[in-house]
Amino acid sequence: MPSLLHATIVVGLSIAACAVSPCAPARVQLRAPALAGQNLVGVWQGTLADGRSLRMVFEISRAEDGSLRGLLHRIDQEPQPIAISEIALTGSEVKFTAPGIGRSYEGTLTADYNSINGTWTQGPTASSLNLVRATSETAWAIPVPPARAVPMAPDINPSFEVASIKLSPSGPRNKGIRIVGHQLIGTSEAVKDLVNFSYGLDDQQISGAPPWYSSELFDIQAQPNGDGQPNYRQWQLMMQKLLADRFKLTFHWTKQNLAAYELTVANGGPKLTPSADDPTGFPGIGARLGSVVARNASMADFAWIMQGGVDRPVLDQTGLQGKYDFTLNWTPDEFQFSQHGITPPPPVPDNAPPDLYTAIREQLGLRFEAAKAPIPVLVIDHVEEPSPN
Repeated sequence: MPSLLHATIVVGLSIAACAVSPCAPARVQLRAPALAGQNLVGVWQGTLADGRSLRMVFEISRAEDGSLRGLLHRIDQEPQPIAISEIALTGSEVKFTAPGIGRSYEGTLTADYNSINGTWTQGPTASSLNLVRATSETAWAIPVPPARAVPMAPDINPSFEVASIKLSPSGPRNKGIRIVGHQLIGTSEAVKDLVNFSYGLDDQQISGAPPWYSSELFDIQAQPNGDGQPNYRQWQLMMQKLLADRFKLTFHWTKQNLAAYELTVANGGPKLTPSADDPTGFPGIGARLGSVVARNASMADFAWIMQGGVDRPVLDQTGLQGKYDFTLNWTPDEFQFSQHGITPPPPVPDNAPPDLYTAIREQLGLRFEAAKAPIPVLVIDHVEEPSPN
């Protein structure tokens, strides 16, 4: 199955800058309280009351069509800004979302238009976050994000120049594959996870594997040769070569008629936020029981990650070619994740999200349809434990 936690830091687009001038790299102009006006445009800042005392800065600007848009800076966590959307002021009630990290905010604007008292929420977890309008004198310094990495030429077929593979230590850990700078890091990954990552497969699309293929876990650190930052497809190609070189993986392809889910667009069209990140960049997808947070993800990426929570392969039939930021929250039933030995917790009746199929339709404008289709299957001819570093 796909890893239940695949996440990476990706680069946000300075929406606020473009609202001032389509080409100028200027920030939103800070307004003094007397000139603030009865709206949200400006810079807001506050400290998250969740025990970590993280400082948050929100830059909100007005687009040419009159809508509001902006950026979130988590200045104590990461240098890259995160897009916020669905910004609304209804009376004194303020709402907006950060779809790339699965968060939302609701608060009440004070009568002087200089404070918002509210909560910062992910799923059922909410923390107090009170914001004040910043001025030139009170605004916190926002770290300058590092320059965007120069991409590797898309026609290059790279390999890992250096790769370390070690057995994972015992104990609970956050498993997954992530990109840190010019390096791929895999934590507590089974060979099946690496094969699924490399070829975009579900467990049912692989046959002939030995028992240790799913049970032995490895930590991987690998760095590509060549210049520039590889795109997602290039990382997959390098992992395919690593599997052949260090695990001696050989296989052949066949097709089988298998039960599947087809991911399609629901009536009314998709409800997805186009990502402002590099469309060739590594997607950031975090998944856990009843929740998926996606950033810079294609529908093929989403179909792949959802295979970890349902009992059959998921085929992308949406026809959507873009990359998107979105969040999906649902209440798992007793069958989802059961093939992986995971029992969903009982739902909280008062605020439980809907079932998976309703949530996909209502929150994303998509739908799951049961189908039977000829599915590619990778048949393993040979695989062995990795060669020494």
